[in-house]
Amino acid sequence: MPGLNAIKEHVMAGNLSFEQLKKDVESGTIDTVLVCLVDMQGRLMGKRFVAGHFVDSAWEETHCCNYLLATDLEMATPDGYASTSWRQGYGDYVMKPDLSTLRRVPWLEGTAMVLCDILDHHTHEPVPHSPRAVLKRQVARFEQIGFTPVMATELEFFLFERSYEDIRKSGFRDLQPISGYNEDYHILQTTKEELVMRPLRNHLVAAGIPVENSKGEAEAGQEELNIRYAHALATADHHTIAKHATKEIAWQQGHAASFMPKWDHRRVGSSSHVHQSLADAEGNNAFHDKAGEFGMSVLMRHYMAGLIAYAPDYTCFLAPYVNSYKRFMKGTFAPTRTVWSIDNRTAGFRLCGEGTKGVRVECRIGGSDLNPYLALAAQLAAGMQGIEDKMELAPPTSGDVYQSRKTPEVPRTLREATVTLRKSKMLRAAMGDDVIDHYARAAEWEQEEFDRVVTDWEIARGFERS
Repeated sequence: MPGLNAIKEHVMAGNLSFEQLKKDVESGTIDTVLVCLVDMQGRLMGKRFVAGHFVDSAWEETHCCNYLLATDLEMATPDGYASTSWRQGYGDYVMKPDLSTLRRVPWLEGTAMVLCDILDHHTHEPVPHSPRAVLKRQVARFEQIGFTPVMATELEFFLFERSYEDIRKSGFRDLQPISGYNEDYHILQTTKEELVMRPLRNHLVAAGIPVENSKGEAEAGQEELNIRYAHALATADHHTIAKHATKEIAWQQGHAASFMPKWDHRRVGSSSHVHQSLADAEGNNAFHDKAGEFGMSVLMRHYMAGLIAYAPDYTCFLAPYVNSYKRFMKGTFAPTRTVWSIDNRTAGFRLCGEGTKGVRVECRIGGSDLNPYLALAAQLAAGMQGIEDKMELAPPTSGDVYQSRKTPEVPRTLREATVTLRKSKMLRAAMGDDVIDHYARAAEWEQEEFDRVVTDWEIARGFERS
């Protein structure tokens, strides 16, 4: 776990000051600035500014259509949102650049990037359901009681032989991963993939993203990227930029990268595990108590109890699409039960660093398709509830948790998770009714879109035999 200075350094860590940007623009080193917001799906959306115009005036604010926080993956405009609609005319939001997130984008020539907070056009107040605002609200709750959330996410994804364009033209058929066998920790096979992974690591570091390593994961063509522990907001920023960079750099090399959690039912899925703890005012790990069982403090036990008890409430933020739930299968390292265990990868929550100053909890439920801002915020809200209510942590589960029959399950479908989200009194109190209603509607729309489609599986199964 990093010290206090490291945490502060990575609160919203870019690597380019505004003054240096102006110098780089004047010298011609930078000619383009990507001004980005994070949408509901965790993607970067925004505008490419001529750098000279950005440093002259657009650094203060620019605008975007408010439908960007009310669309689906296809950029459709579903009904049922209170924040905006055809009836309301789809007005504007203010994109307010957070200049502390300025960074160079080394994999794009002459380019810098800045992330924006989203403000109401009329009041200039933060838009409550904006992903960065959702996370900031939960971070502030912990800061009010003297703690700083520090977190890390693992990014898992697949690399494919062909490009996005070729795969799309083929109708997404005959998908071939970049390698032919399970490459978990495999040095030989991952050497063959360094044309993508080496520039990804190095470009991200040059962009101020503190990458630690990459490795092969437990399937053919599957990769994992690990980024250093940081302040919760910085962790979400790093995750989002790294995911975007992965796709762009793979595309530059003629390959496709996919963060779809389950692209083939015969293969394991891709996750995004979340490690988490709290730092006190001196930067020490508030989860650690050398006298406590397993090195856990009372604070950690309360936090974990809330984290686990409310897991069904926030699963929708960890698994936001229909496909997300195809990943939860026994024997695939994807959890099916909301229990904790000590260094056991079959449980929904794993205690890591037992007995050390780095003790922390890892949530293993989230898929590679999660929006990190929403996922981290929801887990913080659950942990806070555990602390406030002084909830008691049940004993750890041991052995093969997949075989457990008397422990709570992860919701099995998006429909089930959506109902649980809508009914969550905890999340409504922590995030606000408007936020929960907004994202519950997004989940309902995903289910509605899936329900109306006839799949290849249905045709092959029933065309002749039904």
